[in-house]
Amino acid sequence: MSDLLRAPAEIKYAEELDWLESIDDNPKPFSWRLSPKMVRLFVLGSERADGLDREVAQKWFGDRSIVERSIVTLASDRGLLLIGDPGTGKSWLAELLAAAISRNSTLVVQGTAGTTEDHIKYSWNVSMVIAKGQSRESMIPSPIMTAMEAGTIGRFEELTRSTSDVQDALISILSEKYVSVPELESDGGGDNIVFAKPGFSIIATANSRDRGVNDLSSALKRRFNFVRIPVVTNKKSEAEIVRFRTEELLRRHQIELDVPPTLLDVLLQSFADLRASAAAAGSDEKLESALSTAEQIGVLEDAVLHSNFFGERALTARTLAASLVGSLARREPEDLAILNKYLHGVVEPRGKEEGGSWPEFLEGGREAIAKLA
Repeated sequence: MSDLLRAPAEIKYAEELDWLESIDDNPKPFSWRLSPKMVRLFVLGSERADGLDREVAQKWFGDRSIVERSIVTLASDRGLLLIGDPGTGKSWLAELLAAAISRNSTLVVQGTAGTTEDHIKYSWNVSMVIAKGQSRESMIPSPIMTAMEAGTIGRFEELTRSTSDVQDALISILSEKYVSVPELESDGGGDNIVFAKPGFSIIATANSRDRGVNDLSSALKRRFNFVRIPVVTNKKSEAEIVRFRTEELLRRHQIELDVPPTLLDVLLQSFADLRASAAAAGSDEKLESALSTAEQIGVLEDAVLHSNFFGERALTARTLAASLVGSLARREPEDLAILNKYLHGVVEPRGKEEGGSWPEFLEGGREAIAKLA
């Protein structure tokens, strides 16, 4: 795993998944590697009441009912659509579910304006077709078709970014559970049809901010169970997510650097302030950033790496503020003006009243804005 830039969940947690599979005596649907109860435990972590011999760490932080409904959907004959704002953990949850159920989370189609029907069905090895003609051997199955043939989970990221003809092709896969290959001759035995095996399902994700890009048809909506993932607003839960991801970063880079709880509080409070300001502001007075938990993690990651490589190997409020401004100021001068207003209207009074890390955070933010302006 050490030679992979980012190991998929089934490799990263392989030893844990092996252990869970070895003790799992609950009924499993279809070809699932773990039972629904063990899938939930893998994603949400163990509790003392589970009576396990070892602790299973929590990997996704959110409402328990979201995970349970997702698992139940995948055990049915319907697809699962995880929908929510950017940075709410949709893709990470999809990866964890696929890893626990199928031990393979890499059968992924990325939805874009350039995604074609071939990407979700099949294409052809041109050189083999020229040499031997069209056959099953010269056909290149898509990740979705591979999942169908194996009876595992296929994933479709950013479904609403793909065009309507691609979405229409997905309807037949979800409803009929097979793909016709008209280029192949049939002898009556179904040689020109690829059937899905039990256990096949699709986890799709969609950003709620993409409405109007390529809206889903009512026919496709009926083939999915919608599970909405809300933005994390609970400060404790958000702190757990940021801390979990930061610890992973430090381990991956083999960095020994402490993140003081006071600075984590400053980061969380800053994002809470900016979200509240955005909620009350007009469209022209909002940051372009979605101010998601993922962006908080990005701000902290940037500050940690800068401190390790170019600082005093200790995270400071000044570095954190510079990272926040650098990460969130995407439009000039609009975003810089919004951040400057926040520093002077909120951070400066708070620094005078509370002290702590806020005065240094204010100075770091001012310096970063002056350099960018």
